[in-house]
Amino acid sequence: MTKATASVPPQAPSDRAEKPEGTLRTGWTTGACATAATKAALTALITGDFPDPVSIRLPRGQEPAFALALEALGDGYAMAGIVKDAGDDPDVTHGATVIASVRPLPPGSGIRFAAGDGVGTVTRPGLPIAVGEPAINPVPRAMMTGVVEELCGAHGLPADVEITIAIPGGETIAAQTWNPRLGIVGGLSVLGTTGVVNPFSCAAWIHSIHRGIDVARAEAMPHVLGATGSTSEKAAQALHGLPDGALLDMGDFAGGLLKYLRAHPVPRLTIAGGFAKMAKLAQGALDLHSSRSQVDNAFLAGLIDDAALSPRVRQQMLDANTALEIYELANKNGIDLASSVATAARQAALDTLRGAEVAVDVVVTDRQGKIIAHAV
Repeated sequence: MTKATASVPPQAPSDRAEKPEGTLRTGWTTGACATAATKAALTALITGDFPDPVSIRLPRGQEPAFALALEALGDGYAMAGIVKDAGDDPDVTHGATVIASVRPLPPGSGIRFAAGDGVGTVTRPGLPIAVGEPAINPVPRAMMTGVVEELCGAHGLPADVEITIAIPGGETIAAQTWNPRLGIVGGLSVLGTTGVVNPFSCAAWIHSIHRGIDVARAEAMPHVLGATGSTSEKAAQALHGLPDGALLDMGDFAGGLLKYLRAHPVPRLTIAGGFAKMAKLAQGALDLHSSRSQVDNAFLAGLIDDAALSPRVRQQMLDANTALEIYELANKNGIDLASSVATAARQAALDTLRGAEVAVDVVVTDRQGKIIAHAV
């Protein structure tokens, strides 16, 4: 028997839509959905009946219930699917169907995991899953293992089961994630440490930065690049001739990048970004998002010698609406403010690294991707 429900199309990738007002709904990770689907499928394989909804216990004690979107029971296998609800988070996997298929294995085989359609395979070292394994992270594996052991134990059966997780369309969705750069090919990762998606959490993004550094270190990569966006990333990549594997999706999380490198250094780091973002880093801000840090006009004006500016132009800078306006005022007056910002941003990065053996340079670009300053 099969059953289907309409699913919501995946939302845009992490361009981080603006956070809406009011209380936001939490959601469920792919790992939680995979665990619930595994429990439903294995229950049907053992008893002939699918629990719907199916409840699971998460690592922090919550017990959510999941409605089944599809189910199938055949000779020696069972399958169940759940549509992921990420709550109010702009998660690219929101609305994707997470499917678990289970089948018994020969005695003594234990529990095995396999990647189905849309779930990736690890191809590079440095991740918490070994090369060649399906990209199902440790906590979801532990959750599914617990479900299998509990159900099999309750029915006096050995826990010898193969679990195949599929996310149809996952390979297309994965192109909007960090997976290709991390060496996860063929689809998405099954993720989650708590089972819960907290809307607009920074944790998932910073976690991906850390995994990128882990992969770079495992491959003894001598030089990595963290950029605030694709325009500055392309410019800095071309400047240094870096391979795609050296690119870390820093985004606004300069602190998440630098603090992890402090404890897990690589020989060289390039930070790249537009003038305004690098101005914030120069000020000492480590979260460069517009809602969490602002450009300080007085700081920027203070980078310029008093003798180089008339009182009138200095006041114009202090009254400016944007960092770009300050930059243009400096240019009109023959002042290379971008280089001063790059130098100060590099020093702020070195200060955050606290002596870690990481050589740092900073690239500042304009909106068209032209390099307007480079501090080494």
